[in-house]
Amino acid sequence: MTRKILLAGLLGAVAMFAWTSIAHMVLPLGEAGINQIPNDADLMNALHAKLGDAHGFYMYPSMSANQDMSAYAAKLTSNPSGLLIYHPPGQRALTPGKLIIEFLTELAEALLLAWILAQTVFKTYASRVGFALVCGITAAIATNISYWNWYGFPTSYTISYMFTEIAGFLAAGVVAARVIRSA
Repeated sequence: MTRKILLAGLLGAVAMFAWTSIAHMVLPLGEAGINQIPNDADLMNALHAKLGDAHGFYMYPSMSANQDMSAYAAKLTSNPSGLLIYHPPGQRALTPGKLIIEFLTELAEALLLAWILAQTVFKTYASRVGFALVCGITAAIATNISYWNWYGFPTSYTISYMFTEIAGFLAAGVVAARVIRSA
């Protein structure tokens, strides 16, 4: 059974990676909810002047450790707020290393899915695929809804990324469910 799990995971990862590549490079799902800042040269110069080479994930306005929530709430009423992922100059957009990390992530997801499928007692192909779909829905809810709720990620972004993740699990499940048969 271990060989079947490994094969199902590998083939499922290939299907998931193919789907997510299409979703991000062919379909508009990868850009949903992401806006461009017009005339951003001044902003980029100011960010670089303030943050320099300090890669990071920033929240603004800042909140000090000893600041109470009412003071922070007052800050929010008179200031813009948001999140910023900052990389200093020199960042490369699409590299082989990033694609490898993405594939390895999807391989881990697909291997776990194949292992879980092998533990189930589902007798039909459709029930195994349905189970994979439920796993995808669970995975999509786990982070995306919290990011939408707490950080204000755009609804269109959240829905698009949830759809992409659910469809990726479905693609992996379609393949893995064919390889994994209940005992």
